[in-house]
Amino acid sequence: MTWKDVIHYAQNGTPNPPEKINKTAQEWAEILDAEVYYITRGKGTERPGSGDYCSSHEPGRYHCACCDAPLFDADLKYESHSGWPSFTEPVDLNAIGYVKDTSHGMIRVEVVCNRCDAHLGHVFPDGPEPTGLRYCINSLSLIHQKKENV
Repeated sequence: MTWKDVIHYAQNGTPNPPEKINKTAQEWAEILDAEVYYITRGKGTERPGSGDYCSSHEPGRYHCACCDAPLFDADLKYESHSGWPSFTEPVDLNAIGYVKDTSHGMIRVEVVCNRCDAHLGHVFPDGPEPTGLRYCINSLSLIHQKKENV
């Protein structure tokens, strides 16, 4: 996966997206904690450094807090010093959806769970090798599954 791929997918979608989970805002509000709802359904951002997974490097996999879809392997997490958990790539090409984001006077690429469209964070082209990507993700959008549960 390269930055060029990210831009392509933001414009055209991923090639084989999973079957979508569609719920109303009310249905999501009934099953999610208020903070998780604000981040994932309201496209919010948690304060830098406030998330439980910022400094965690426990083995396992990170899943979507809304639909439990696997998103990121802990092995691909790194310290970006950005204040949010950062990963070099998702577990699978189709785990993540990419959306052009022009909010706040910037042009960015939002990353969403490709199964339920939960807002996760953004991806930037300033990460380490081998991808050069930094998936900057809100802790509240994730649930960590320990290695023995993956």
